[in-house]
Amino acid sequence: MAREKVRVCFYPENRCIEVDKGENLLRAAMKADVHINASCGGEGYCGKCRVIIEKGEVKQKLQVKLSQEEIKQGYVLACCSTAESDVDVRIPIESQIGDKGVLLRRPPIPLKGYTLSAKDWAERLPQWELNPPTAKFHLILDKPSLEDNISDAERIKRGLAKLAGLKDVVIDYPMLSALPSIIRAASFDVTVTVLDRGTEQRAVRLEKGDTTPRQAAIAIDLGTTTISAQLVDLQTGRVIAEASDYNGQISYGEDVITRIIYSTRSTGLAKLQSAAVNTIWNLIQQMVEKTGIEFCSITHLCISGNTTMIHLLLGLDPRYIRVDPYIPAATHFPWIKASNIGIRIASGVYLRCTPCVASYVGGDIVAGVLASGMFNSEKLTLYIDIGTNGEMVLGNKEWMLSCSCSAGPAFEGAGVKHGMRATRGAIEQVRINEVTKEPMIITIGNRRPIGICGSGLIDLLAELFLTGVIDERGKIDVDLDTPRTRIGESGKEYVLVWADESGTNRDIVITEADIDNLMRAKAAVYAGIQILLQEVGVSIEDIEEILIAGAFGRYLEIDKAIIIGLLPDVDTDKIKFVGNGSLLGSYLMALSKNLIKEADRIASMMTYLELSVNPRFMEQYVSALFLPHTHKEMFPTVMQRLEEARAAAGLGPLERGSEIS
Repeated sequence: MAREKVRVCFYPENRCIEVDKGENLLRAAMKADVHINASCGGEGYCGKCRVIIEKGEVKQKLQVKLSQEEIKQGYVLACCSTAESDVDVRIPIESQIGDKGVLLRRPPIPLKGYTLSAKDWAERLPQWELNPPTAKFHLILDKPSLEDNISDAERIKRGLAKLAGLKDVVIDYPMLSALPSIIRAASFDVTVTVLDRGTEQRAVRLEKGDTTPRQAAIAIDLGTTTISAQLVDLQTGRVIAEASDYNGQISYGEDVITRIIYSTRSTGLAKLQSAAVNTIWNLIQQMVEKTGIEFCSITHLCISGNTTMIHLLLGLDPRYIRVDPYIPAATHFPWIKASNIGIRIASGVYLRCTPCVASYVGGDIVAGVLASGMFNSEKLTLYIDIGTNGEMVLGNKEWMLSCSCSAGPAFEGAGVKHGMRATRGAIEQVRINEVTKEPMIITIGNRRPIGICGSGLIDLLAELFLTGVIDERGKIDVDLDTPRTRIGESGKEYVLVWADESGTNRDIVITEADIDNLMRAKAAVYAGIQILLQEVGVSIEDIEEILIAGAFGRYLEIDKAIIIGLLPDVDTDKIKFVGNGSLLGSYLMALSKNLIKEADRIASMMTYLELSVNPRFMEQYVSALFLPHTHKEMFPTVMQRLEEARAAAGLGPLERGSEIS
């Protein structure tokens, strides 16, 4: 018996879909290709998938994440609601994916000289020449005769040996099957594309005439939230187009653990692979349309991402990454035909994924270390990529020690009541007056605020601490002479934006529970740094350079990160921004097979330290669960700023003592 169908329409996308009666609204949105924020992947505990039912009947589970006022206004959680009739669903702005144009935005303030300069790059990277892993060779072949009757394949090999000295070239099967007809249609005037796979030279494509001037590659950063791509001219090394988009997998969960769990469902892995492939394909199409090049000009792709993202892209089972003893299916990957995973650009296009180190130190970190030149430096360097997992590497050209601390998605807005990803309307900078406790905010795109992104959360936490709104334990003082601190439905909170000033018509607040999540995240990162230092017997003062990588790091205000104890209290001249190290590393590998070998070497030389079984990690973590830290003497400049802030507010001096009791 056929199940009764109902029609679900999503606004403002104006997209409708027919589903079985009783279908979950979040799954219906996925089927309609409509995005609704869902940090927990549909488990019901994040409260991010708020939607408004404008028409129709839905059945709801217990909704602990909604206030009574929101329920009166028609709000439900999409993941906890099923369509029992034709339904009109409005997705409020805070639940939408956001403006993709924000992905290429510039930092809101100058980076105060922290960004690596052209001179820095020249000193960091070894001398390398433009030497891509693929090369095109124009061959004018001798036509066969009774006297010269070798096979078509041997004729190609002979031509490559004469022109380029290539021997023992393997011819790819698709090229071999097309060989007889193409060379004759071209009157034996052809171009052969050869891929250097390290262990062999493989002829992968045959074209009529001379196509050697048209050679391009694609570099990709396969991020958990965002996928960024560059189209690179292989003759000049110049980036001729770039594009970014949200990773299509975010509809299935915003962190790797949620996606790993989803991949264990019947068709989960296939759906996640398809989502990543579709995003990459759309970016490739955008760049090709922008430049007007032909798809057949693209010869290869270099892709960097964390271990889970690479597994999902390649369709490898990632389930054992998240369970003890945390074993991935693979850490090193061969050259793979792009068409084998659904990226159908042109014949003979192969892709190479940057090798990973362990389950939670992936190819994005290896690519970043390559791009930063850390592997070629004698300086004792600390490389940090702050995200859902705080991955870090300590070392130099002689040795490298790496680890990953599960910071959780708090810095990306998840687990925070009004947290959100960085899109238009997200609060990215905060200042609070010492006396009045009134805030001043800046949003991305100068829009009405709808939430707080990662950089804004760090700013806010630092400002609340400096101005005495919260103490070193993150507890809010509701006895202050300001309406901004109060006891709300979720406990004590600070009101950052009043409802009539916000873009959501709701107060935007930060609660003590939010602050606790942020403090746990920053403590995990700082504890990871301390464990790396202890493991090799050096101190913070011994570090000569700290490199901050990742999209989030680019918008981080260093002094605020130090104030909350996320980063160590060091001379800020030691700190540099790498930018998107994963994308830059992919770009370099797309241009140089020598640097592909260097990436393999980096991954092999990097020792991985598993923090979950390190007995000292919990001690360091607990010590870091204060602002800025239990041991105040480790943060002298922060303590000085606190004294100055208290003096400006007319408060007495801080109590002396090296430890918070």
